[in-house]
Order: sequence, then C-alpha cells, then structure tokens
Amino acid sequence: MPQTGKSPQELGFDSLTARFRDSVSCSNSNEGSKNKPDSKDLDLGSPVSPLMTRSSVNGVNNNGGGATSSSSSSGSSGSVSSKTQLGRRSDGTPNNHSGELTVSSGASESVRSVTTPPNWRPAHRRSVSAGPPLIYSGKTFTGISGNSSAGGNNTATNSSTSSSSTSGGTVFPSGNICPSGKIAKSGIVCRASNKTDVLGSGCGNYGHGSIVRGNSKSDVGGNLQGEAVTVKRQSGSAADPEEVKKAGNELYRKGHFAEALTMYDRAVSLSPENAAYRSNRAAALTALGRLAEAVRECEEAVRLDPGYGRAHQRLGSLYLRFGLAENASKHFSFPGQRPEQSELQKLKSMEKHLKQCSDARKLGDWKSVLRESEAAIEMGAESSPQLVASKVEALLKLHKLEDAESILSNIPKFEYYPSSCLQTKLYGMLVEAYVLYVRAQVEMAFGRFENAVAAVEKAGVIDYSNVEVTRVSNNVKMVAKARSQGNDLFSSGRFAEACAAYGEGLKYDNSNSVLYCNRAVCWSKLGQWEQSVEDCNQALKIQPHYTKALLRRAVSNAKLERWAEAVRDYEILRRELPGDNEVVESLHQARVALKKFRGEELHYVKSGGEVEEVSSLTKFKAAISSSGVAVIHFKVASNEQCEELSPFINMLCVRYPSVKFFKVDVEESIAIAKAESIRSVPTFKIYKNGEKVKEMVRPSHQFLEDSVRTSF
Repeated sequence: MPQTGKSPQELGFDSLTARFRDSVSCSNSNEGSKNKPDSKDLDLGSPVSPLMTRSSVNGVNNNGGGATSSSSSSGSSGSVSSKTQLGRRSDGTPNNHSGELTVSSGASESVRSVTTPPNWRPAHRRSVSAGPPLIYSGKTFTGISGNSSAGGNNTATNSSTSSSSTSGGTVFPSGNICPSGKIAKSGIVCRASNKTDVLGSGCGNYGHGSIVRGNSKSDVGGNLQGEAVTVKRQSGSAADPEEVKKAGNELYRKGHFAEALTMYDRAVSLSPENAAYRSNRAAALTALGRLAEAVRECEEAVRLDPGYGRAHQRLGSLYLRFGLAENASKHFSFPGQRPEQSELQKLKSMEKHLKQCSDARKLGDWKSVLRESEAAIEMGAESSPQLVASKVEALLKLHKLEDAESILSNIPKFEYYPSSCLQTKLYGMLVEAYVLYVRAQVEMAFGRFENAVAAVEKAGVIDYSNVEVTRVSNNVKMVAKARSQGNDLFSSGRFAEACAAYGEGLKYDNSNSVLYCNRAVCWSKLGQWEQSVEDCNQALKIQPHYTKALLRRAVSNAKLERWAEAVRDYEILRRELPGDNEVVESLHQARVALKKFRGEELHYVKSGGEVEEVSSLTKFKAAISSSGVAVIHFKVASNEQCEELSPFINMLCVRYPSVKFFKVDVEESIAIAKAESIRSVPTFKIYKNGEKVKEMVRPSHQFLEDSVRTSF
C-alpha cells in the first residue's frame, strides 16, 4: 500500500480516498486515479443539500446502466455522476445541512460489500463512485448515514437498508459510526467508551456528522448541549433533584455558598414540594447574609413538612438574629424538637434583656435601656432594627445626639427584614412603626422638622391605633408649627412675639435645642443678655457641640463683660471653625479685653494673620524670651520650599492667634543665624516662656501644625 509519510489523523477525507483507492473501490480504476471533481462535474438543477431526501431518491438516474448503489447519507435532486463530491453545493462550497434520510421502496437499494484480508489495516479513503463515503474504524469500514445520532452503544443500523451484497465479505450497514474503534458484528455488543461520543444534529456551529465529545461516563442518548452538560458534570443527572442536592451539599461543605445555592435552586425547581431542599437553600442564603430570604425558605419548609425538625431549628436561630425571641421560642419548643443548648441559652438571655429593657423604659431609666439594648444586640441580634432603634432612643434621651444620629443611619433596612415578622411588636408598637417613631424624634432634635413630620405620619399610618405613636405625632407637628411661626415673626422684626412662639413649641418638646437657641437669639435682639445666656446653656446641655448656641452665648457673655467665659467659648469655636475669621477677630478682642480687665501688659497681642519679621538680634531675643509660645521661621527669600511654606504659616497665624509667629531671613540677619546655628532652611524653632521646646528642619505641614498645637 502506498505510504504518504503522514498519519491517518493528519489526512482529510480527500487524501484518505486517494490512499485507499487502489485497495477498495467500486469505480473505474482510471477515474480512481483522478482528483475529486469540482462543481462543474455535478449535474444539479439548483444548489440543494447533498443529503438525499425521500423525494429526491426516486429521481436518481444512474447513467452507468449497472447496478444502482444508494445510501441514506448521500444523494441529489438530479443525476449524479460517479465523480459526485459528497457535502458540496454546485458552486463547490461546503454544505453542512443535515436531515433524516429515508430511501423509498421504489429506489434500488444496496449496501456496499467490502472483502478485507485478515489483519489488514488500510488507511481512510472515500470511493469516487456513487455511494456513501467510508469511515475507517479499527480493522473495518462503514458508511456514513444521514441520520447519525449516536445512542446506546452507537451501532444502530439504518432501518432503510433492506439488503446487502455479501460475496464472502463483511456487511457494513450504513449509518454506523464506531468511535470505540470496533465495528458491531452480528450478535456482539460493543463496549462503551470512557467518553461518550455524540454525533451532532447539524444545527449548531458544527455540520452533519460532527462528533461532540462528552465528559460523562454514563451513556448519552441524543445530543447533550449547554446547561444540561454542565449540570450533568456537577450532579450526575440533571433530572435527579437528589443528585443535584448532593452536589450542592459538597459545595456548601467546601465553603462555596453561592455555587451551592445555585444547586439548591435547581433542586427546588425540580422538586418544589421537598422541604429538605428548601431548608438547604435557607442554609446557603444564611451563609451569604441574605437572612430575610432564608427565613422565607424555612417558613416554606415548615409549611410543606410541619414536623421537619431541622427547618424549625434553623428558623428559630434566624428569628434570634432578628431579635424576635417570641417567634424563636415557638420553633425551639415545637413538639419533638431538641434544640442545641447554645441556642436555648441565647434565647433565655435575649428574653431576659428584652424584659429588663421594657421595664426600664417604662420608668424612664434610659441608661438601663441603653445597657439592655446593647446586651441583646451582642447576643447575636445585630440584624434587629427594633433593638438598634431602642438604643438610638436611649441615646437621644441621654442627650447624646451625635451618637444617636450616627447609629440611626446604620439601622438595618426593612427590605432585609422578614415580611412575615412585621406584625411583631416592641414596647407595644409594631416594629416598623417604632423605628419611624424614633427617627422622627431624632430628626426633630436636629431641627429637620419636615423630615420628622414625614416619618411620624408614616408611623401613624402603619400603627394608627397606638397611643404613643399618636402622642409623638401630635407633638412633632406642634413643634414644627411653632418653629415656623417663630421664624416668620423673627424675620419681620417682631422679636418678642417670636420668643413667645418658640416658647410655645417648647411646651410640646422641652428638650429641643433648636427652639432654645432660636429663642436665645431673640433675647439678644431685645437686649436680654441674661435670658439669652440661660437659653444657650439649655441648648448646649442637650447638644454640647451646638456651635450656633456656643457663638450666641459667647456674644452674650461679651456683652455682659464676662470676658473669661467669652474667651473660653471663642477658643472652642476657633477649634471647631478654624477658617472663620470673625471668630478669630472676636477671640482677639475678648483676649485684649480680658488682659485689660486683669491689668496685664498687652505685648504681642494681635488679631491674627500677621507674621512679624525680625532682623535684629536684640529684637529676636526679646521675642523668644516673652511669655507664651513663639514660633520662629528661619528662611531665605530665594528658597522655593520656604516660599511654599509662607502661606501655610500665615494660615497657622490665623488659626492659632494666641501663638506669636516670627520670621527671620538668615541672609539678611546673619547675626541671628549664627547665634542660632542655622545651617539649613526652612528651619522652625518653638519657644515657650523663653525656653526652646522644639526645633524642626523642613517639616511637613501636618507635623508643623501638630507641633504648634501641642506647644501651648
């Protein structure tokens, strides 16, 4: 046999045909030596599928006059010469259409017979005569069928073949593809290969006769594609929910919760009435932090199987995380349940904290309310909006408004809360209504009256019959009305009436710092400085960092010539509002007045924003030896880093008016530079009461400011 130097795998059908032509052929030997014909050798009326259909077989006219050879996998709508190329249109382009082919009874039917010597392994080839192409597989050959779906052991014989020529050779039924490398013989069952070979249907991105390799060790029937193949790899059988669940369990044990959830979702879709699948899905959702969905799945599992202990246990644990001790108790005490001791201990502790919290709230003991609320949350109820709201309410009543507002923004949202639990109550109020009730009070405390009204109105809609909600709703609305009226009166210059309006609002909320501060401004406009200071004190008692009240009190104290109190308030304001020049100037004036009142000298008292330049050694020594803090900036005018620092020093001078700032140009003041041993610029030295406390060379802005701030 001829040798080409290439392996059979490297050869296509055309080269295989050439190699096998001399050994097996039913056509003329001269034609067998020719190349495959192109489209001009085909007598086709129109480009159609090269696969023979029932109607086209009846029209085959074999001009050779000999025996007609037909196959279920090749044919044409017209007369086909012995050079017909399988799978090509008349224009020579490949055709990968496919279809089920059936030979009619009117057509001449035969199967090619090939006699093969023992132990003879020819290469692949295709006969050039009319008939099906041959696929070499192991030691035998077979024809390609038009309908070539592998199933079972992939050796099914096309039913349309009714007879064969068997002159001492082996019969090869059309339609067989043997990926295992062996042909099925009569009475012999082929062994399945390790990988399933599936013949494509021809309707994807592959053509007729394409083989799709699978990874499953089980037999494959038909064409497995896409998602079914993926699921089969992971769970054995896409139609078996138990296998899918087992795959999910394995993923869950490995910590792949999202992938496990996907498996449980599929199991539930295949068997939606199975309580165990629902419970497993709840476990994956819990691990992913989707607690409200987990509760719904557990509730559904319990509905499907009321006696399913695992679902009751899981549901009780979830209720504890939402702070719903009563709901949890029902599931832990379900007949036949044996909950874990740790869960029972959590339940008992939470019930105790909730009871003590409720008792303390009735007595107005807000410190105890805060302590018990925090203890219940630490027991694992961090996802409880009602317990977090209870903590916020306690902080509000203890006048820790900043803390209350900060925690309020972190209250778990109700879209992550089990909808089935919205009817539970805390302190006699429905959970959602109580959270809105607390929010309204915080908004009102910060002067956001419109937000407060909106929140309390929504609470009233949710829990319209609750007396406490109704009372707070009325109070919020009355305070908002009083504030609005007082502002209108103040704007029109009617300060006395504005004082009365703000006072009316305080009857409904005597802990509203905004109303106290607004009334203090009215008192100051009326020259009633003592009343103004008193209202500011009340506002600052409720909200210690209320800058408006602090500024109003400083002004009022200055009018009363209480300079020490005024200086103290202005210094606080200077730290709170470092860029406020009005505060800096007011602080300067208050300090000057205080020094005059005390009879002290006024050296180096300045309004801020001024850095004094020192050029003589005598003046320099006087500057650093004075009382207080002095910062000396040693610089060179031509130095870029020194120039870059100058604006920042000016800003520090404004921000820290009690500190004296000086600058020395070392090139112009050589005596000072020599006396202070200045070798590099910029250099900073800080003196306090005549003693050097710090020296810095090329400091950063932050380090320099920190050094200045901590020096006095």
